[in-house]
Amino acid sequence: MRLLVERGMRGLTHRAVDETAGLPAGSTSYYARTRAALLELTLARMTVLEAGEFGNVMPEPGAAPAPAGDPAPPDLSALLPQDRDGIVQLLASIVSDAIRDGRDQKIARYELALEATRRPELRGAYDDAGRTFRTAAVGIMRALGSRDPARHGRFLVMWCEGVMFDSVAGAGWNEPPSRDEIALGIGELLDGMLAATTRPPEE
Repeated sequence: MRLLVERGMRGLTHRAVDETAGLPAGSTSYYARTRAALLELTLARMTVLEAGEFGNVMPEPGAAPAPAGDPAPPDLSALLPQDRDGIVQLLASIVSDAIRDGRDQKIARYELALEATRRPELRGAYDDAGRTFRTAAVGIMRALGSRDPARHGRFLVMWCEGVMFDSVAGAGWNEPPSRDEIALGIGELLDGMLAATTRPPEE
């Protein structure tokens, strides 16, 4: 992930990983024979780390990366608050921390996202990884009483992703929103979507 940030997609090679990690030549190839496997392994590790933002599911420091074919990270629904204010505070913390402390991790993910548009084999892995978080968002909206949790969950993810991209790699990078501003925005988004749930149907 550090190589993706420092050198871009072209700089992520088996040899570069060996050199950066101080490993004997060929070590990375043992875990990922092809470039596609290397990218999938990177994405799998990143997904585990991002899932760890939701609770105590972060692997121990120094733990060996799991092979790309390993099962997805744990279902996040059990780690999530079930009330509106708890959800707002959790998501605001995740988005704020990503902007301020997780910038490099997000840049690496954006590199992989762009590469996935050109590599069908990575596209599937990227979409599978994203499904972990989209499923959690649907669970959030269902717990809050949304009448359309699938659609509302999708827009909740899109809103959070948009704020992170704008603040990390977009035009808003030099003036990112504060945690309080993010919490206010998430609260307004949730209230707007849930208002449609409680409003009486039109005659």
